[in-house]
Amino acid sequence: MSLLVFSVPLLLVVAVMKALSRSPLSALRRQVYSGILKLSHRKVCVSSTHAFVFSNCTHGQAQSVLLTFDLYSTTHASSNIGPQKGAFLDEIVAREAPLRVLELGTHCGYASVRILRLLPPSGKLLTVELDPLTADRGEEIILVAGFKNQQFQVLTCSSAEAISSLRSHTGNDGLDLVLMDHDPELYLQDLLALQRGNLLSSSCVVLINRALTPGARDLLEHVTARPQSFSVGRQLHGLMEIRCHTGMSPKPQN
Repeated sequence: MSLLVFSVPLLLVVAVMKALSRSPLSALRRQVYSGILKLSHRKVCVSSTHAFVFSNCTHGQAQSVLLTFDLYSTTHASSNIGPQKGAFLDEIVAREAPLRVLELGTHCGYASVRILRLLPPSGKLLTVELDPLTADRGEEIILVAGFKNQQFQVLTCSSAEAISSLRSHTGNDGLDLVLMDHDPELYLQDLLALQRGNLLSSSCVVLINRALTPGARDLLEHVTARPQSFSVGRQLHGLMEIRCHTGMSPKPQN
């Protein structure tokens, strides 16, 4: 029954896209498509994924939470990054050992749990979710996975609002890792805001999900045109690694 429920929005997407494909209003077509996907992803994530994971995982065990997410995604549509991208994310977190991480797009907490279990003891995650219900469900899953409030903070606001107030959460510390998994059309403006605020560390890694979608095109054009400021790294199924060279100056060694 749940598969049937989810198939309706997908069929609607196809029908709308076909109808609009005959129209010259490509911008409108992208907006409609993006809006429908956002609504369907949010509904599935909040109503189905959370309930399944909460009821079937072993509370207090992060690995059990992740495996339960993955089990759910084998039979249901999900907006989580999934195990393959998740392993790629794990590799980067383990390699970078970031102390300050910003996640834009909490969803149901899947990527948050993956990041938190690999952070150094003094590391902290700030995760941002616009929708209050999704933010509450995501925070609950993170707590169910065994993490404490001092290890992370969920900010329920837009990415722009979160970035504008970020200094109050990080102090003088720059961000070592940023995961963008919200609206791809906001990726570029949010990256520029982070740079203007001098919020990125001197070798910050930015991971962008859905890098190959039309919404992320502006960001990719921006970074590839500035090789002195950005290095584009590996990409797996649309999860792309970008290293920034224009962040905060390194702190002097004692």
